[in-house]
Amino acid sequence: MNKEMSLKSVAGELRDGMTIGVGGWGPRRKPMALIREILRSDLKDLTIVAYGGPEVGMLCAAGKVRKVIYGFVSLDVIPIEPYFRKVRQEGTLDVCELDEGLLVLGLRAAGQNVPFAATHVGLGSAVMTNNPEFKTVVSPYDDGQELLAMPAIKLDAALIHVSRADRSGNTLTFGPDPYFDDLFARAAAKVYVTTEELVDSIASENAEEMKSNLIEPYLVNGVVETPLGAHPTTSHYGYGWDMDHLKAYAATAGEEGGWQIYFHKHLAGDEASYIESVGGVDHVRNLPIPTF
Repeated sequence: MNKEMSLKSVAGELRDGMTIGVGGWGPRRKPMALIREILRSDLKDLTIVAYGGPEVGMLCAAGKVRKVIYGFVSLDVIPIEPYFRKVRQEGTLDVCELDEGLLVLGLRAAGQNVPFAATHVGLGSAVMTNNPEFKTVVSPYDDGQELLAMPAIKLDAALIHVSRADRSGNTLTFGPDPYFDDLFARAAAKVYVTTEELVDSIASENAEEMKSNLIEPYLVNGVVETPLGAHPTTSHYGYGWDMDHLKAYAATAGEEGGWQIYFHKHLAGDEASYIESVGGVDHVRNLPIPTF
């Protein structure tokens, strides 16, 4: 089965009001080419679930988002994503603020098709105050413990960026920190993958590389070849984040009409014009990969 799609055709399958999970982690491994296509579309009233980075801020700045469910929204060396900070401080956004672990549990519960995950995490904390809809349960066993019932976070779609994929939906995610992309995939009704490289088949790859096949191919509904499609975030071992670009983007949040200026300079055209606007192919490919 050939699951190859275009950015426009994936965006065309999304609908207003959907709950969309975005893989990656802060400014790392974000499917930014697909986010840019959504920014160019008429989609609105979205609920975004993420360990957020620039995608959350951009979607908020463009008025696409009704609610964000998140563990954090950060550009790493810029601790809070600036456009997200603006809408959060203005109180114009519905939010579900979680710690990183509760978000994992909510996605895992959805992937296991159970209504909640029982945990001690969050009890006696502001998590319960800030999310009054959360409920507790009592253990049915002799211990009788009271536990938070972290509700399953079911996704209508998950958007994930990988290193290599084939047209059947097999994927390889290189790098030391894939974190929870597999949980986003299993929590979603549909999964759309962008990939740095699209090949006919990765079934015959060597065993060591096949350890990077983190997502079952039956989960994947569409694959889009998007070289440099994670910019300005990192792409595994391919290229690093573009911190100069992220700082310039962050600065526009403090300017009158800053988002419109950024959009028209970088996002109004197609992906080829975007890459040219940020310095070209060679600039992106040579961005140093950060080490920690």
